[in-house]
Amino acid sequence: MISNKTKQYLTLIIKLVIVFGAFYFIYDKLAHDDKLSWKQFSDILQHKFTISWMLFMLCFSILNRFLEILKWKNLVLVIEKISLYTATKHVLAGVTAGLFTPNGIGEYAGKALYFPKSETKRVLFLNLICNGIQMVLSIIFGLIGLLYLGYTLYFFILLGFGFLVITFLFLTKNANIKGYSIALFLEKIAEIPKKIHRKNILLAIARYLTFSHQYYFLFLVFGVDVDYLTLMATITAVYFIASSLPSFQFLDFVVKGGVAIWFFDKLNIDEYIVLFISTFMWLFNVVLPVAIGSYFVLIYKTRETATKTPSH
Repeated sequence: MISNKTKQYLTLIIKLVIVFGAFYFIYDKLAHDDKLSWKQFSDILQHKFTISWMLFMLCFSILNRFLEILKWKNLVLVIEKISLYTATKHVLAGVTAGLFTPNGIGEYAGKALYFPKSETKRVLFLNLICNGIQMVLSIIFGLIGLLYLGYTLYFFILLGFGFLVITFLFLTKNANIKGYSIALFLEKIAEIPKKIHRKNILLAIARYLTFSHQYYFLFLVFGVDVDYLTLMATITAVYFIASSLPSFQFLDFVVKGGVAIWFFDKLNIDEYIVLFISTFMWLFNVVLPVAIGSYFVLIYKTRETATKTPSH
């Protein structure tokens, strides 16, 4: 058996690895990306962004993460009622833990640590529901965007592929793999009260509209003259394609930036504008939450430690 003292040391080491690892990846990406000219970026900030515009953009980032926190608080009602502060702690610590794991997988473990081991499976399941609805919305809005932009062939290929995947899942829903099946997964979803599902969907839509419009307003700052529907359709297409690609959160702006450059080039928008906007979105929506989440990681205590009564 591992002693409590050893557990405390191991917990401390894990916390420090997560925090230092997160900031190292951020530093490495910002310091060594050849595509980024920080002098040019600084000049753009000075001439394009007033304090009021920066605060306006910051409000979008805060609202984006706040809506995610409300989603998590709502879903966790299935297990227990938690405060807004507790939900904030879970979400931001999870974002930090997921920074340098593929597709943010570490976020699942980061949130699960705040619950008893007996609830781990349910926490992972709820986090899948929480993230899954955002993916579904990205697909729906992305397909609509592709169709609006005239990428009809791509639209029908992706729609056909989606239909084949859904058909396959339906035909194999009863296939049992180590006690798990699609049918069981659907049953677990149905067990969640409809009221919670409805609120989750509404919050997810609000969150999608928030970060997509933050992207839109950033293009306005740079003086991009493209009509609203075309620009929004391109943004939804970029998010759909980028979110479908395997990636790490610390490379998020590289993946989205690369996809965005390809799409926005069709609108004759300069590459440097697209790259800087993607970088700005990454700084405000990933780096900033990670900086705050690092605090929650460092003060993290297991339930055993938190509830342990000090001896006299």
